[in-house]
Amino acid sequence: MTSEATSAPPPPTSLPRIVAASLIGTTIEWYDFFLYGSAAALVFNKLFFPDSDPLVGTLLSFLTYAVGFAARPLGALVFGHYGDRLGRKKLLVLSLVLMGGATFAIGLLPTHATVGSAAPVLLTTLRLVQGFALGGEWGGAVLLVSEHGDARRRGFWASWPQTGAPAGQLLATGVLSLLTAVLSDDAFGSWGWRIPFLLSGVLVLVGLWIRLSVDESPVFKEALERAEARRDTEPEKLPLVSVLRHHWRDVLVAMGARMAENISYYVITAFILVYATTSAGVSKQTALNAVLIASAVHFAVIPAWGALSDRVGRRPVYLLGAAGVGLWMFPFFALVDTGSFGYLILAVTVGLVLHGAMYAPQAAFFAEMFATRMRYSGASIGAQFASVAAGAPAPLIATALLSDYDSSTPIALYVIAAAVLTLVAVAVSRETRHRDLAQVDEESGEPAEAVPAAEARTA
Repeated sequence: MTSEATSAPPPPTSLPRIVAASLIGTTIEWYDFFLYGSAAALVFNKLFFPDSDPLVGTLLSFLTYAVGFAARPLGALVFGHYGDRLGRKKLLVLSLVLMGGATFAIGLLPTHATVGSAAPVLLTTLRLVQGFALGGEWGGAVLLVSEHGDARRRGFWASWPQTGAPAGQLLATGVLSLLTAVLSDDAFGSWGWRIPFLLSGVLVLVGLWIRLSVDESPVFKEALERAEARRDTEPEKLPLVSVLRHHWRDVLVAMGARMAENISYYVITAFILVYATTSAGVSKQTALNAVLIASAVHFAVIPAWGALSDRVGRRPVYLLGAAGVGLWMFPFFALVDTGSFGYLILAVTVGLVLHGAMYAPQAAFFAEMFATRMRYSGASIGAQFASVAAGAPAPLIATALLSDYDSSTPIALYVIAAAVLTLVAVAVSRETRHRDLAQVDEESGEPAEAVPAAEARTA
């Protein structure tokens, strides 16, 4: 029995192109998403919720930020279903158009001063569209790369779409930092904040041009052919039904694994803009610059963590990141409280490096859990349903804790509790790094042979 057609890697020139298409697309998607988070922390409280006191206005601003996460599970269900039925590429193109269009429209929105209460309603609606699109983007992007490569370096290659998050954060924060540096507060609050949102339209055109040039996953093509060949005798179940029947444990593991990764990231990158400026006396420009520098380091270390997961396994690297983030939280806030720019950079950088140990192997780890014809649904559901309980309320909860206790201690304990939950989830999971995606059984999700991919290709 040969697995050559499904498990052999693509030609050397094609995989980098696939990685580039996924990376550029995810960078643009995350740029759009993080741009909103940064703007929510800096200006949306005044533009769309001006009748509230500053901290309450920030809470309301973060509430609209959280709404985007609420739409992610719906995006995961819809994009996962059609991505498992029609293919990864088509759905990735659609997600990019939706996300970019919503972000561009935010740049054109009238504020509360112009249309009153309709302004936050329109803002919330566009945020829902952003969340819906991002709920379908992540799974397709990482699967397109994971299914084109082989198991020996899957952790490394699949980690590149993950760098789209810090790249998008870097781009969004960099644009905002530049604008706040060259514009007065009045000019930025009046019209300058619109520029990075409108810039999204140009980025989407570039992303579409590159994303339309790649091929569909060969693993998915083969799985689709097999499914069509037996359709008359064995009707295919809905991907969601198959996931819940055969992979419910993997979905729970994925959700638990996301808790510390998601919560810590938004505390470190979004909430820190509030905490540093209100409690540590740091200027907006200084806080943005610290996140900017740390995001560059984050981008660089993610592929390294991914490569390490190919050598020692997904679980050890993930566990290291979860434990590290939990242990870092008290030193993190202590360093921020000094008000020193150097210490602020150190706090955010170390936090993001440790976060990268979870985020880098996550793409390959989740992809290897699920069978091909339910992989988009399974990976997306596990990742995005967790985001509702993790990343969505993280800045909101952290801001509320700061408002109630005027201390960073409850916030640190909140992240530590998430880290413990992730440690438990990953500890009870199975190692997946040797799985050949083409050999994962369609029904049980178990690999046909738990052997290294190099051996599987010569079987």
